[in-house]
Amino acid sequence: MTPGAAGTPSAGRNGYAGWPRSAGLARFYELDVSVEGDVEPVTGYFLNIQEVDRIVRETAIPFIDQACGRSPEREPAELLPSVARAMAPALAGRLASLRWRVTPTYSVELESDQMNRVVMRQRFEFAASHRLHCPTLSDEENRRLFGKCNSPNGHGHNYVVEPAVAVRLNPAGPPSFTLEALERLTGEAVIARFDHKHLNEDTREFATIGGVNPSVENIARVCFDLLAPAIREAGAELASVTVWETEKTSATYPA
Repeated sequence: MTPGAAGTPSAGRNGYAGWPRSAGLARFYELDVSVEGDVEPVTGYFLNIQEVDRIVRETAIPFIDQACGRSPEREPAELLPSVARAMAPALAGRLASLRWRVTPTYSVELESDQMNRVVMRQRFEFAASHRLHCPTLSDEENRRLFGKCNSPNGHGHNYVVEPAVAVRLNPAGPPSFTLEALERLTGEAVIARFDHKHLNEDTREFATIGGVNPSVENIARVCFDLLAPAIREAGAELASVTVWETEKTSATYPA
């Protein structure tokens, strides 16, 4: 969706891109709309996707467009319940959740049965090397289990970390926990600790002796354990942490 973009409301030729097409300095957002209900036995449809698309374009997009013009400094989390309420009547109560991807890395999500809170997600990255090795196993067993990842000198990844934080909404104004707080706390608790480190050699959490094997599963759990107390002290609740080791390999804790 491109609020404020030049063009007509008719669909463009590029179905993968938003429409109206961007022209000049346009904003580009994504909305993930989840609906739930029973499948109609004859058609096999629950809800025609074109109907969802129409409702979003007639209710959510104009609402966001007006907000961007009138109060561009507002927190997206503060605005999201109003967007959901604007869509709900047309969806006849079938809206389960609404996720607003404000940027490719930052999003806020609202569930229809918890309108007083949002889940804020932001992605971060750090570069680190590691070796998958269990001291309690023989060298032969380690090589069989971990293959090249057991190389004695280790190997590196550009890890991507995504905390999901449950934030209570403030009826009188913006939420007390903001994206700035999430970035600061994640930077202090996780990124500064692990960036450009050999996890086995340079960190207590993954030390060869006394630490845990730095698999992507354990990295997600350790990041959660490090970040959760800081998030809680700041007035929010860490729901989960997802870590990508590669684009195809990730783990979320808690699952």
